Amino acid sequence: MEATEAAGTQRTDRRGAVVAALMLVMALAALDATIVSTAVPQIVGSLGGFSVFSWLFSGYLLAATVTLPVYGKLSDTFGRKPVLIAGCALFLVGSVLCALAWNMGSLIAFRVLQGLGGGALQGTVQTVAADLYPLKERPRIQARLSTVWAVSAVAGPAVGGLLTAYADWRWIFLINLPVGAFALWLIVRHLHEPVRPQGARHRVDWPGALAVFAAGGVLLTALVQGGVAWDWLSAPSLALFAAGLACVGAVVVIERRAADPIIPGWVWRRRPIAAVNLALGSLGLLMVAPTVFLPTYAQSVLQLAPIGAGFVLSIMTLSWPVSAALSQHVYRRIGFRNTAIIGISGAACVLFAFPLLPYPGAAWQPALLMLLLGAALGLFQLPLIVGVQSTVGWAERGTTTASVLFCRQIGQTVGAAVFGAIANGVLSARLGGAGSLDSVAKSLDDPGSVADADRLRRAVDAAVDSVYVGAACAAVLCLLVLLLLAPRRFPVLQDPEPEPDADASGQDQARPAEAEAQQEAQEAQLTRTRPKKRHTD
Repeated sequence: MEATEAAGTQRTDRRGAVVAALMLVMALAALDATIVSTAVPQIVGSLGGFSVFSWLFSGYLLAATVTLPVYGKLSDTFGRKPVLIAGCALFLVGSVLCALAWNMGSLIAFRVLQGLGGGALQGTVQTVAADLYPLKERPRIQARLSTVWAVSAVAGPAVGGLLTAYADWRWIFLINLPVGAFALWLIVRHLHEPVRPQGARHRVDWPGALAVFAAGGVLLTALVQGGVAWDWLSAPSLALFAAGLACVGAVVVIERRAADPIIPGWVWRRRPIAAVNLALGSLGLLMVAPTVFLPTYAQSVLQLAPIGAGFVLSIMTLSWPVSAALSQHVYRRIGFRNTAIIGISGAACVLFAFPLLPYPGAAWQPALLMLLLGAALGLFQLPLIVGVQSTVGWAERGTTTASVLFCRQIGQTVGAAVFGAIANGVLSARLGGAGSLDSVAKSLDDPGSVADADRLRRAVDAAVDSVYVGAACAAVLCLLVLLLLAPRRFPVLQDPEPEPDADASGQDQARPAEAEAQQEAQEAQLTRTRPKKRHTD
């Protein structure tokens, strides 16, 4: 009895250490996506390259996004631990090289290297979290990771500003080293992989991985730079889109012939996974409105300082994790799909309400809407992620999780391009074809240089209102996807997980049959559906 209790305590301690490592890794990935923003003036002043500095963000985003499917498949083939270790190591090497950059070109190249590591971190962390916890406990760990991501993403600009002001911009990369090294040590020491059945590993589809990387990189470059570096209908834009479509065709041909493709066909043939992919893509689309355009609205229309504008946005991160953590009490009663429908319906109402705010209004009004939006999206996102991860076994969970995150990232990129064009179009119509949203917002930072500031603010208000209407339409599209494509009940997979690895020193023994049967009964009751077998293609 005492030996059993000791073994249980050791398993709990080891799982807690792994969760701590996952939270640290998640914080690194979230911080690095935003921490550079406030240091751009100092970086440009030190290294030059003002005309291409936007690639500090675009390069990282492209590398992290296009590698998500590749890392997801690799984690299913070789295990989560080697992929997570390789991602951490690559990220830390990229951080060191970024701190040593000698010009803007080298810094951009090293940011791309960082992004290659960041892609491994984003998807693998979510997959390991699902591996560690049974269905009933997954909302708790996913809510923790959501909280870490939200807090780190919001804190990034503030941390970057402090380091730049009181130290040097290179420290925004060096700060990753102690945190990442400690997380890496925890992973190596405490994360133990399950034993894979003999013969289960297949050859890696490297041609498919290269084709996916090329297709994603070309298309994302066209979306990120279109309307910024060149016009949408210009020769570079059209050439990139044509090359991207050609690469997509190559991906389809290669993946259809591959024995074990990077993006397997079942990702889109299974209704739960396809529905969640499209739904999370719509989420990425609508999230562009608050994350990209709300700070401009707060500073230009409400005339708030950058700190106040950041608060209006960050208040969403207060309600999102709380709502996500409480969502389990809802989907236990009505199911994953219905809970997500309630959440996205509430989000659509909030987004449609934004254009109804008075001009210029008070800061508490958009802040209240963002608080409600965070609560609605927490009720929407987490049930879908937990639900779709529960429909697949260990050997498919990495690919499934990566496909969901990949679609969300693609949605954000498409949303930034589409809504940017909408905002600039409305602004040009209001101002007679003069300027863009960025240029107008910068001119409003210096009121003395603007002859008719109120007219410019009203134009910005109308442009952001149009973006929020577009985001509300994306929420409605997501609602239709859930209603028409998602199954009423997600089929929870009851296949047993692989046996624990022998390197766990005998502490992680397989659970008795009685415990397995009890968990299966709980999971079946949780979703009020009978256990079903694995999907077959």
